[in-house]
Formats: sequence, structure tokens, C-alpha cells
Amino acid sequence: MESFSLQRKRSDMATVDPAFKIIPKGQACFFIWRIENLQVVPVPRESHGTFFKGDAYIVLSCHATATRVKAQARDTKGALDMHAHFWIGSESTQDEQGVAAYKTVELDDYLGGAPVQHRETEGAESSLFLNYFKKKGGLTYKNGGVASGFNHVDMKMEPRLFQAKGKHVVRLTELRTIDWSSMNQGDVFILDLGSVIFCWNGKNSNRAERLQAMQRAKQVRDDRGGNANVIVIEDGEESRLSADEQQLFESKLPLKDKRNIKLESSDDARSERDAAATIKLYRCADEQDGLKVTEVKGGPLVKADLDTKDSYIIDNGPNGIWAWIGKGASNNERKEAMRNAMGFLKKKNYPDQTAVTRVIDGGESTEFKALFSKWPEPAATKGLGRTYTVGNVAKVVQTRFDAATMHHNRGLAAETQMVDDGTGKIEMWRVESFEMKPVPKQSYGQFYGGDCYLILYTYQVQNRDNYIVYYWLGHKSTADEQGAAARFAVELDDKHGGTPVQVRVVQGKEPPHFMAMFGGRMVVFEGGHASGFRNSGEKDTDGPGDTFLLHVRGTSKMNSKAVQVPCRAVSLNSNDVFVFFVKSATYIWCGKGSTGDEREMAKTVASLRPCDPVTVFEGQEKPDLWQALGGQAPYSNDKRLQEPDVVMPVRLFQLSNATGRIQVEEVNEFTQEDLVPEDVMLLDSWDTIFLWIGENSNKQERDEAEQVAFGYLRTDPSGRDSSIPVVRIKQGNEPPTFTGFFGFWNHDYWTSTLSYDAVKAHTQARNEPQRVVEKPVAGTVPTEVAKYPYEMLAKPASQLPDGVNPENREDDA
Repeated sequence: MESFSLQRKRSDMATVDPAFKIIPKGQACFFIWRIENLQVVPVPRESHGTFFKGDAYIVLSCHATATRVKAQARDTKGALDMHAHFWIGSESTQDEQGVAAYKTVELDDYLGGAPVQHRETEGAESSLFLNYFKKKGGLTYKNGGVASGFNHVDMKMEPRLFQAKGKHVVRLTELRTIDWSSMNQGDVFILDLGSVIFCWNGKNSNRAERLQAMQRAKQVRDDRGGNANVIVIEDGEESRLSADEQQLFESKLPLKDKRNIKLESSDDARSERDAAATIKLYRCADEQDGLKVTEVKGGPLVKADLDTKDSYIIDNGPNGIWAWIGKGASNNERKEAMRNAMGFLKKKNYPDQTAVTRVIDGGESTEFKALFSKWPEPAATKGLGRTYTVGNVAKVVQTRFDAATMHHNRGLAAETQMVDDGTGKIEMWRVESFEMKPVPKQSYGQFYGGDCYLILYTYQVQNRDNYIVYYWLGHKSTADEQGAAARFAVELDDKHGGTPVQVRVVQGKEPPHFMAMFGGRMVVFEGGHASGFRNSGEKDTDGPGDTFLLHVRGTSKMNSKAVQVPCRAVSLNSNDVFVFFVKSATYIWCGKGSTGDEREMAKTVASLRPCDPVTVFEGQEKPDLWQALGGQAPYSNDKRLQEPDVVMPVRLFQLSNATGRIQVEEVNEFTQEDLVPEDVMLLDSWDTIFLWIGENSNKQERDEAEQVAFGYLRTDPSGRDSSIPVVRIKQGNEPPTFTGFFGFWNHDYWTSTLSYDAVKAHTQARNEPQRVVEKPVAGTVPTEVAKYPYEMLAKPASQLPDGVNPENREDDA
């Protein structure tokens, strides 16, 4: 186990900076401060989203759970979700960085230690931080800072070149020089010449970046009162510019120098999942000579690993360092947590841009909880006090319901993972000799662990057929059979026009709707048909025989199934119900800890045989029953403790293989608009993985989507079971079990959204005819004079276009 010490640096924070006293107590608010001459200075709201590379900033977000940023402070009921960030520019000084960190701790003290603290670095900000500026068009990094004499508002217009990166929240970075060697063909670049703003789209840039860049250019134009033209240039189509436009463009970027451009950009997706798979927990002890850090364990981690009397560091490698402060930790441990975590980062030689976050006991963020395989907490209540927990159908569904009900109540559909009550049309096949063999209707719901099955489920919504293709993989089926099942699922999908939702189901991890289709009569037997690639000695074991034992789990027809277990007394469990079939009788054995609902479902399973079952309660068994089970033997009779509901956050990720390997980038506080048609998106609801296939995603991403999902689960630091259901959904065919996670959902969103070409045309429609104003040579008359609209010439002299004489402005009208 690793152990080391970090030197202590005590500080006195008895007072609070006057700049923080503007924070309204108990209200949602959003503030930014810049470190100017080592003092904390508020940043005007109109400058939010613009950061100077030579500066350091502090950002505070206090918001209700539903929304992170509000334009104005407002009263809220209940506790606020608080986040305090200190942002470090790439060219800021050590003194500025130190003041930002120190003042963030002071701010934390002023707010009672409630905020989650974050260290942010230029170009590597957290998704939460980026989300604050989403509606402002993203972040803008400008050169210089306070020490260089740069102010937030610089009235002097100088030509500037910006690089635009990012699909959801664009980062606009001002480049040091305006030349082709600073550019690449994988990104979008904005050349701002004041009266003209060029958006140059690299041929390998994506549609989302192009749209974001155009939006930013339009914002700049609007900030200038509309007195600027926005011209969009596609890589390789520079010659299509008008002569005047091309002359302006080449005044800064001569086309003869374009050969110096780079081919590709650096990775857009910053989060690499392989590194995230490694996670370690360290305990921090406040000792006289400093802080002692001792390794406790590696992953997966559970909430119980954290002792409320201590403080800890969770090491997720380059993906982030977390400091957790227990309620019983010392005051010094709490105040020094961020500095100690940064010392840990340096001790481990992690990159400087590695995220560092501090959370407190009881105030953990969504991202922190997602690092743990178990984080039990009371489930949220909605409506009349009912508890909604993903996958817990019994608590929310007491009566039959149709598909229209679930499509209308998408939130309930998402919580329960039910599109309807399972009473739609079922067609079922078994994979035999690499062919789809129909299963007789009387055998629907009966599975064999050595086989793979396909089920086509059809249900109607507003007289329109909707489809789900399930492919079920038995634990003992071969890889060849599993591959064939996946291929047949694609064929069924194609047969029905590509509209079905595909769901991969592994034995033992059946989702609620899958079990509901069989109305409590789902049974999984041992054995199966022999595959063509099985060992020659293996035989078909189709059918359980006359004597077999089924373990029944479930409380209703919506969530029940029975699984065959060895026909021995040791298989019994006092907490459950078992159905024992012998040639001449059927027994329902009821453990002392079983419920009446479970016993009722056992009767449904017992109806597989026509004879009336005999109910036997634990402790009242007759000798012939034990004899049929091979003799009485010890079995599990410990009382099963009721596990608390585990409510885990739902998270959305964007997947991309643009760099040759799959990259993952989380989308914070997502909406439908964050589903990018050019990519595959992964929605993780903890119990289920959804793969949303954008219609413009590339073939490799579509073909490898499931493997990406398995890789995502394999590298999840929480150590989850990789056999949870994986649901494949195509753009435009989203079921309510998916859309319910997105809040408002517009089914016409993609058909009503303007195309890229339409947005481009609309952006340029407001452009005025562009002419280059030539300065006249003494004694000559210019051959061409630019003309301007009256509104532009009516402006004050300081705002007139270059070349216009204020005394003779009527000549230019």
C-alpha cells in the first residue's frame, strides 16, 4: 500500500473578501470574479464566458437542482446546489493562481462549506463548467490579461483569428498569430476583421462545430449592432468568394501559403475511458508534521468505504482527483483539502490540467457518486409520495396500462423501463444450427440457458406499429450462437424498415418489459440445443425432464421469472419460493421469509403442469418431499436484509472515433438538442445502457456501437456488471423509455430543424455588398467608392466605417 506525507501550510481566513458580500443568501445566483492585481474583482455579466489566458478567475454557481444557471437571483425552496470553481489561464502567474485558490476556500468558508470546489484549467474544463456558458455560445479565450494591460472591454478593433472546437459547448480560442500554419483542416476558424467576419470550415470539421461557429459569428455581429458581414468559407472553395471578399481574406491569409496548414486537429474528446478504469482510495490523516496519505484499496468502490470521521482522496488518474471531507474530519483537513489534493496530483506526476474537485459528506455531486458501484440513498418521491426507482415496476404500476399511457407519461416509462404492459404481439425464435427456428406459441416464455433467442414485440401507438427486437443470450450459449443472434436481430430490424429498437438481453439481467411480455410465466431451464461448434461429446438437453426445481422471484406478472436450479435441498432459501415438479405431483415450497405476492406468482409458474399444486410451508415438509430432493440438507436460512433503493444519476456521453479510437465526452445537463446526428450517443441509466444512433454517424461507429458500450462498462470505475441490457435506438424512432430521461421531447425536432446549408444561407442573407475601400493616391480620384446604408452613416463619427469622412459622409450614402 502506498503512503506519503504532504507538507502543511496553515492560513488565517477569519475575514471574508468584500467582493463576496454581494452573494444573496438562500438564493440562486451566478457570479464570476477575476484576480486583478491580486484582488478579487467582479466581472460584468455581459463579459461572462470570456476569459483572458493571462488571468485567473473564480466562478460561483448556486442553483436549484433542476437548473444550474439563472440570469437573475431568485428565491428557492430547499437546499441549493453550490459549486465554486477557480479557473487558471495558461499564461496566468503563480501569484494569481494562488490567490484564486486561496480566495475560493475563503468563499467556501463564507458559504458554510457547502459548495463543491473545482479546479479548472484553460482548455480542460469540466462539462459542468462548460455548461454554464452553453447559452452564451460557449467559452472565448483571449490573449493577454490584467498584467498585460488588457481589459474586459477593448474598444480598439484589431484583426483576430480564433479556433472553434467542441460539439456541445464550443471553445473559441484566440490564436497568437494569423497564418495558415496555426490552422488545421479538422476544426473551424473565425477570422474577425471588424467589418467582416470569416468562418472558415476545415474539410474534416464536423457539422456541429460549423453551426456553433456560425452562431458565435452572428453573436459578434449582433454585438456590433449588425454592422458586420458574416461570410462562410468551405475548405477548398475559397475561389468562390467575390473578388473583394477574397482580397480581404487574403490580406491576412494568403492562399499561396495554405500549404502550411495542418491536416488534423488534436482530439476533441478529452475523456479517455481506459485510464478511467483505474481508481484508488486514499485516507488522509492530519498529523503534526503534515498530512499523511495512505492507500486504502483499489476499485470498485462503495459508499461504505468512506468513514465519516475521516477525509479521503479518490484517485481516478488523469480523469480527475477528488477530495472527500467527512463530517467528522478536522477543520484543517477541510480547509486544506484542495491544496492537499493538488499536492497529491504533483506527487503522482499527473498532467497539470488534471481536474481536482472537493466534495463534502452529504453534498456529493452526481459525477462523484458515479465513481462508486454502490451509493444507496433514499429514492426521490413524486406525486402522492410514491417512490420512483429505475426498474422497480411493482412500486409504480398496479393496474394494466397501454402504450398510449406510457407514451404520454414518458417520465414513468423511463423510470419503469416499460413501453406498455407487455400485452402486445409476440413472435419468438430460437437460434438452431445458425438459423432462426420458430418457437411454438405454447412454449413462449420458456428459455434454455444453452441457447439464444430472438423476440419481435409489436405494439401500437395511435394506430401505428412500433417494434422492439430482443435478442436473449443464455449463459451457456456459445460465442458463435451469440454472434448469430446479434446478426439475426439486425436482419429483423432491416426487415421492418430500420425502425425497431434493438435490445441485447443477457440471462439473469432481463429488463422489466422483457419479463412482463410473458405474464409471470417466464422460465429459464438448464441445457439447450447443441450448436454446430460445440464439442462433439455434448448432447442436446432440450427439456427439463419429469423432475426439476424452479426458483421463483417476483411479486407480479410484470416482474416475475423462474430459474431452474439443481434438484437438491441445498438449493432452497428461506427467503424465497420454489416450485418442485415430480412426475406425479407439483409442490410449491414457501420459505418463511417469502411474501404472499411471491407465493401467488409461484402458482402461475406451477400452472405449467395441469395438476393442482400442493403448497408446503417451510418446516412442514413431509419425508417424501425430502426424499424426492435427494434427502434433507442444510440450506440458506439467513434473513435477507432489505437493500436500500439505489438512485444513480442518468448520464449522457458522446462517442466518436474521429481519432482512430473511440473517445468519450460527457454532456452535462443534457437535452434533446445534445443528441448529435453525426455521432453515436450513449445514455447510461445505470440499469440499462442506451445507444442512440445518429442518422449521419459513420458506418464504423454504427457497426461498433455495441462493442463501445461493452468497453464503456468494462472501463467504468464503479466496476458494474457488463451484462446489463444494451438498447440500440435509431434517430427518429425513440421509445418513451428513452425520451423520458430528456424532459421535454419534440418528435418533430430533427425534421423541423434547418439544414446546415439553410442556416448558412440565412446567416449570410443580412450581408451588405462588400467592397474594398482603396485609399486614394494624392492627385487622383478613386475608381471605386464603397457605399453604405443611411443607418450606418448616421452613427457617431467614432463608429463610422474606415475611409468615411465625417464631414462628407453624405458622399458615401
